[in-house]
Amino acid sequence: MASKNGKHGDGGAASGGVTRLPRKPYETELFRLQAELVKLQEWVRTEGARLVVIFEGRDAAGKGGTIKRITQYLNPRVAGITALPAPTEREQTQWYFQRYTDHLPAAGEIVLFDRSWYNRAGVEHVMGFCTKEQYSRFLHQCPIFERLLVEDGILLRKYWFSVSDTEQQVRFESRLDDPMRRWKLSPMDLESITRWEDYSRAKDEMFVHTDIPEAPWYVVESDDKRRARINMIAHLLGSIPYHGAQPKPLKLPPRPKPKGYVRTARDTQTFVPDHAAHLIKAG
Repeated sequence: MASKNGKHGDGGAASGGVTRLPRKPYETELFRLQAELVKLQEWVRTEGARLVVIFEGRDAAGKGGTIKRITQYLNPRVAGITALPAPTEREQTQWYFQRYTDHLPAAGEIVLFDRSWYNRAGVEHVMGFCTKEQYSRFLHQCPIFERLLVEDGILLRKYWFSVSDTEQQVRFESRLDDPMRRWKLSPMDLESITRWEDYSRAKDEMFVHTDIPEAPWYVVESDDKRRARINMIAHLLGSIPYHGAQPKPLKLPPRPKPKGYVRTARDTQTFVPDHAAHLIKAG
């Protein structure tokens, strides 16, 4: 669909029409929200809740950066990230949802899917990695599958990160010139540029079948990454009836008096060289 400046988007605002969120209020609010995420984590753990959060959207739409901010202060034993590779030959013969069910949370766990079973409705469909029959079966079974998850008590949240073609182009070009982020660009990402409208149609069709009352899609406008992160995290927190579960108070025990232990001589061990010493001298 066309955005306000004539460029094509998938529901997000055009790059030129966004007022960027300044860094200072962004960092202040992000830290406040991250403190709330810690409270949410404690509530999930103590209540035995199960939370699944799905992140989908265009390449370079900001999903990974948002996930990093969400998990920054969380316990990886409670809040895990699942980003599955391409299926193996054996997995290709399984029921499509089978390899995803292994990664669903148990009581007291949070799972963030950095892309999910919706690969079939997106890249697999557009790139011809699945048959028409497999695609149609997915659109039929996905709502049933998700209703079963919700019926069983899983808290399921689905977010679509929407970015304009203008902003995506800018982000792709910046990755080309940045050796620290060059790895983020795959041949599949570059191919998505030439198939923009195909992916738009696939997303629209996916929403028609899977935007259900039990598990609705929430669209995050992500031309401004800071806004997207704040908006998505705030919405997630507001959608869950968590409360400030108080962790058990901890108290450091007194250190026992020495009982004659003598540390092994340093020259019997191999230490990492003090690289930092060069920085101190240089400063």
